Amino acid sequence: MELKGVDEVAEITGEDFKSGYYNPMKPLVITDLSKQWPAYDKWNWDYFNSVVGEVKVGVYNNIKSDAYTPVNTADDYMKFGQYIDMVRKGPAEWRIFLFNIFEHAPQLTQDFTWPEFLMKGFVKHYPMLFVGGEGSVTHMHFDIDLSHILHTQFGGRKRVLLFPFEEQHKLYRKPWEVMSFVNFEKYFDSHGSKLEMEKFPALKLARGYEVILEHGDTLFMPAGYWHHMEYLDSGFAMSFRALQSTVSGKLKGAWNLLGMRNIDTLLKKTAPQWWYNLKKEKTFRAAWKELENIGQ
Repeated sequence: MELKGVDEVAEITGEDFKSGYYNPMKPLVITDLSKQWPAYDKWNWDYFNSVVGEVKVGVYNNIKSDAYTPVNTADDYMKFGQYIDMVRKGPAEWRIFLFNIFEHAPQLTQDFTWPEFLMKGFVKHYPMLFVGGEGSVTHMHFDIDLSHILHTQFGGRKRVLLFPFEEQHKLYRKPWEVMSFVNFEKYFDSHGSKLEMEKFPALKLARGYEVILEHGDTLFMPAGYWHHMEYLDSGFAMSFRALQSTVSGKLKGAWNLLGMRNIDTLLKKTAPQWWYNLKKEKTFRAAWKELENIGQ
């Protein structure tokens, strides 16, 4: 793999953002965007525990999905306050995924401002909280609705690995899914890495980005970008989603949500092993074509 750093700015005008990052679909870190929000200093474990500690949430472990696992199925459930107590004690490879905390504590929406000078189309009913203990992993995927994402990190550091959507075959994308067959966990650690380059040789052709997000950093992930995240410390982040401005982009996102996902879930229930083997065969065939193209 060839990885480079993500551009970083303290602040940026809407015009420069659109010309330099939004239109060319290039990631960016904005370090000072959230520093203007009350949330920057106000949001912490104690505060969240006081407002939503009794809310029951789904939690996810680090195990990658298999032939029988529907996407986004929780591995366990617990009260948010119990989860906070667990991750504060140290390494805890559990995370909370797509938690709409604002349904339970709508007052939190007063703690930030929608950055509409950067882009339009924000889905304001669904800002989402992502929470993870030290060592927890969000495996390589792209967001199914193909929205643009502004992902702001609070409390703790997170390592992020990014690839443009077009790198999908080099990343061994599972057909009819948004996931990769590859386990990128600890990809940066020569001793602890689970990255099997011999098994997935097209990975060496992939070109992407990596960045470590600190408290307050906001990462712009263009629509369809593949991302893998590892919590270096226990922490949480909030994502704003913005629909693509083009009709074709909106339609592709709708198809993924309403068509592709439902077909995949149905076949995982009715013919899981056959469906898994078929997708695996198709994936490796596409990856070999990438390798052959380089050899020509």
